[in-house]
Amino acid sequence: MSTLDPSSPLVLDTRELGRRAGSMKKLDFSVAAPADLGVGLIAVPPGSEIEFDLRLESVIDGVLVTGSALLTVAGECSRCLEPLSFDTEVDLQELFEYPATDSRGRQIESGNDDDEQPKLDDDLLDLEPVIRDAVLLAMPLAPLCQPECAGLCITCGENLNDVPDHAHEEIDPRWATLANLKDLTDE
Repeated sequence: MSTLDPSSPLVLDTRELGRRAGSMKKLDFSVAAPADLGVGLIAVPPGSEIEFDLRLESVIDGVLVTGSALLTVAGECSRCLEPLSFDTEVDLQELFEYPATDSRGRQIESGNDDDEQPKLDDDLLDLEPVIRDAVLLAMPLAPLCQPECAGLCITCGENLNDVPDHAHEEIDPRWATLANLKDLTDE
């Protein structure tokens, strides 16, 4: 019995391929983005559309999934905190291994739970961990609205992109007492 929900949009059925190495199937489809697909300042908005262009190939060890996903990411600039949004394409490649079987073809439990390679579950494969890994690795940790973003003024918080000649008159603390004397003599 499969632990995957076949009605989930990111769960794909590979029965058509059989276990014949070399058989292939191309898929083009769109799904709504799952929740929590992002890092810190930038993420894929939940429910936004992810367009997949995939190729499923039956190989000796399992099913090789290759292709790409086109998605929109949104967040805020790490320097000026202005909102930003852009489309990006991530490449996908993952081998889903066939489950271990005995000489009669019955599925046997593998004693190695630390195996990182994903397995087919009753001829179903789950793309969510694959897309999650690919998107998180492709996300910039410090997204910028533009490469030359000036950020915010550390004194008053003004956006320096809007006011390029922004400045504050700062007096060196060592000379601050003399500045006070100057103010007293001007009176």
